Amino acid sequence: MQYQQFTPEMRKTHTILVPNMLPIHFRLLISIFGQFGYHMELLESSSRTVVEEGLKNVHNDTCYPALLVVGQFIEALKSGKYDPDKTALLITQTGGGCRASNYIHLLRKCMAQQFPQVPVISLNFAGLEKASGFQLTLPLCIKLVYGVLYADLLMTIYNQCRPYELNEGESQKTLEQWQDKLDKLFRTNDYRHTKKWYRAMLEDFAAIPRSQKPKIRVGIIGEIYVKYSPLANNHLEDFLLQEGCEPVVPTLMSFVLYCAANSENNAKLYQYRNLHTALFGIGYKFLHSKQMETIRCMQEHGVFTPMHDFEELRKAADKYTNQGICMGEGWMITAEMAVLVEHGIKNIICTQPFGCLPNHIVAKGMSRTIKQAYPEANIVAIDYDPGATKVNQENRIKLMLASAVAEK
Repeated sequence: MQYQQFTPEMRKTHTILVPNMLPIHFRLLISIFGQFGYHMELLESSSRTVVEEGLKNVHNDTCYPALLVVGQFIEALKSGKYDPDKTALLITQTGGGCRASNYIHLLRKCMAQQFPQVPVISLNFAGLEKASGFQLTLPLCIKLVYGVLYADLLMTIYNQCRPYELNEGESQKTLEQWQDKLDKLFRTNDYRHTKKWYRAMLEDFAAIPRSQKPKIRVGIIGEIYVKYSPLANNHLEDFLLQEGCEPVVPTLMSFVLYCAANSENNAKLYQYRNLHTALFGIGYKFLHSKQMETIRCMQEHGVFTPMHDFEELRKAADKYTNQGICMGEGWMITAEMAVLVEHGIKNIICTQPFGCLPNHIVAKGMSRTIKQAYPEANIVAIDYDPGATKVNQENRIKLMLASAVAEK
């Protein structure tokens, strides 16, 4: 079956549609891509039509994230808002054993049957696929790394302000102001002065009047798409806020470091070494140093709780499992549960998409081990699939929160 390729000429004529996994991050990353000639647009739709299109166009045993991504693309193309002759689609591939690296072929099959003129672009750093019109150059990659770092900090401190704000909407207003600032900042080279801008961001959010009354903190972990995407998790963060909780969400950089670390782990386990693993090793050291720079700025500022050091996650994982377990989110799920509880966040929601076998095995299988090590841990696994109702999911979370209130 022949697929349309994204060519250099299409950079000038095509709009690239992107499924919105992380609202704060993706807005900035799309702005960065725009500086390199790519016109991208986030898909915000969260209607039931997305699920229905997914069910019609992929096998119903396919993982829920794949179903949603394919469904969202199909819905957008059928909406009439986009000209199929001038539209392309972009999805990410990690290069791991998870089907997330493989369902690009499902999407291409759907396109060949319904919109054969629409190219599908793979965004990956593992050399899986290449398109002549879509190139990840070094300057672009460097900006993307800094974009993730800034967005991680913005997401982290926003989540620590919004549940406690005295003036409703002030955290959102400050968030939007910084999103506009970052859009402009990345059009200059001043974005590299991270400490200066980190401190300014921290000061602006610290100035928001907040209640000192403690709230129940709830960690959100699990499969990367479902734990971040409001479409996939039925706006889980908003629901927790309505219930008077503070959502604690892991950073995207931790997942990036997880992917880089797994390359090095596999090289040791299977006793091989090549240019690919060497580059990932260098990349890991650079990315981790940048994450630590963010953490140190937060520690020096002293108002907000810093995100977790990825090396701390690795040490936590070694207590309970092996870092060779890297299908899906693998050992990182176990590590995140352990580190959250160690830092006093004992209420944890593990988001589990239907059809994600490694996630179910690692998450449900290791939650008992974590509970044995930390009896105070209050962990609930919530399944997200086409047939699961939002009411049922929220009722299960409310039961967990009721237990948290009783213990409090």
